[in-house]
Amino acid sequence: MKPTELITLLKHHTVYIQTHNFPDPDAISSAFALQEFLQYYGISSTLCYDGRIDRLSSRKMLDSFGIAMQSGTDISEMVPEDYIVLVDSQKLNSNVTDFIGTEVACIDHHPVYKNYTYVYSDLQLTGACASIIASYFRSTNTPISPAAASALAYGIKMDTADFTRGTTKLDTDMFNYLFDHADWSLVKSMYTNTLEYDDLRAYGAAIQNIKIFGTTAFAYIPFNCTPALIAIISDFILTLDVVEIAVTYADNTDGIRFSVRNERTDIHAGHLITRALSGVGSGGGHQAMAGGMITKEHIPSLGTNPQVSIHDRFLRAEWV
Repeated sequence: MKPTELITLLKHHTVYIQTHNFPDPDAISSAFALQEFLQYYGISSTLCYDGRIDRLSSRKMLDSFGIAMQSGTDISEMVPEDYIVLVDSQKLNSNVTDFIGTEVACIDHHPVYKNYTYVYSDLQLTGACASIIASYFRSTNTPISPAAASALAYGIKMDTADFTRGTTKLDTDMFNYLFDHADWSLVKSMYTNTLEYDDLRAYGAAIQNIKIFGTTAFAYIPFNCTPALIAIISDFILTLDVVEIAVTYADNTDGIRFSVRNERTDIHAGHLITRALSGVGSGGGHQAMAGGMITKEHIPSLGTNPQVSIHDRFLRAEWV
């Protein structure tokens, strides 16, 4: 569908742009730039999410780019007639809260695991959702501010791991387009002081508890850890020279959270975690990266040694 169709759909409505529950740089930049895109055509919107912005890099984005996002507790005025545009997320996914408004549009770069019919949908398998939003500006010749261009460029770099993960031609084309519009001093500033002191404890636990079977590594964090940090540590584990699949998981208050990173061409990380957690949890994602969770009530089904059970589930799932 064309971006102009989204503009027509949203005209004369109260509009919310909703990300997944733990907004990362790709989600934040996509929502922020889409808000600017719509504003150019006279459509005001509110950015919202439910959950937490718990990574320093994500919180830093809000300050550096002047982005205002409201949490679920701050949007009590939303009514069923209000329109919601889902960005970097999809309705019915476990990491997206069902707000009271009507989800009329979805712009996302993840595979579809649960079908839902939107009035407007733009679902493309790209390295970053930010690339899709950037294409809206280019294809319609809509002016883009240095702040929005910088945010999108940073979002693309982060979600593609500097073009080493799941990168498509759209990602490189849009980064090239954004290059001339972005404030690169602003992008560069995002790469400084992004590690928090408390994160070192999680890194230490993951390293201490790592188990490697062939080219698959499992890193266990035996305490509460944010989903974003679990994902970052999974990226770190994948840098080991003998590792091609990294599975990092942590004991959280609501269950066991997982992040998977994959370099093998014969394995799809999203399919792998879906198979591995079948019957005890849920998950999904891309070829190269995925996430999932085993809820607290299903942990007893893992038996007396949950770690061994988890390792076995993933190793068996690789051969399906």
